[in-house]
Amino acid sequence: MTKVFIDGSAGTTGLRIHERLSDRKELELLSLPAELRKDKAAREAILNEADIAFLCLPDAAAIEAAELVHGNTAIIDTSTAHRTEPGWDYGFPELHGQREKIAASRRIGNPGCHASGFISLVEPLVHEGLIAPGTALTCFSVTGYSGGGKSMIADYESADRDPALDSPRQYALGQSHKHLKEMVKISGLTTAPFFCPIVADYYSGMAVTVPLFQKDLKGSAEDVRQLYKACYHSKVVHYEEYTDGLIAGNALSGRDDMVITVAGNEDRILLISTFDNLGKGASGAAIQNMNIVLGVDETTGLVL
Repeated sequence: MTKVFIDGSAGTTGLRIHERLSDRKELELLSLPAELRKDKAAREAILNEADIAFLCLPDAAAIEAAELVHGNTAIIDTSTAHRTEPGWDYGFPELHGQREKIAASRRIGNPGCHASGFISLVEPLVHEGLIAPGTALTCFSVTGYSGGGKSMIADYESADRDPALDSPRQYALGQSHKHLKEMVKISGLTTAPFFCPIVADYYSGMAVTVPLFQKDLKGSAEDVRQLYKACYHSKVVHYEEYTDGLIAGNALSGRDDMVITVAGNEDRILLISTFDNLGKGASGAAIQNMNIVLGVDETTGLVL
């Protein structure tokens, strides 16, 4: 039986991973008593006892936890700490050659939510030469408030909340969002995009949009559609057309899949990725990566 330990199981991502795995009979979920959760020796022992360890921790704590592992435990880190670090594999298996790397890996950096949407749209274009690595891009991303964790969830769900929360709010105004580093590196870009994330008054789900002028594209909008259809045709990530002219940020709330689409016109093209920030943007992706490491159907336990 595969032993799994979730370090940081009280957070939003950790709780959802635990919920998803608790009914899987082939897994044994390890846990530490509350009084030992900050005991370094106890955490080291249980991390090395596990076959799979999910790190659902702040960056500094995730780095410390990873350093405690000296055995064959496969680590899936949901923090920002290791996503672009040498020796760690990026946990987005739909990218070129990445599924094979994840299957053989013991160190996997689970993608960020906004980053997942951006990279799913941009990496294939750079990889196939449809845009140059130095192309100046813009990305805006609308997300539900659960992406901000327990504190933000409490703020939004408070009976006497700030009226400002009734309106969508743009943040990371200094263009230094923590996802930018992986957005650039994993996509193969040499220029960081303008990134404009927006949090709105709904629980979960997100729509990530990258506008693209045709003059910056070595091809046409139809070439992009055909590339996406060739890259993304699984149950987890797939191409679909939206025909009613509207895309809701919460369209895939509660699910673990991702829908890629191309909209706009031949001159001003919109590349759009829709998914759940808690699903393919967090816990769903982590479970998919675990399944790949274990050599089982990667959709096992996912909501698709």
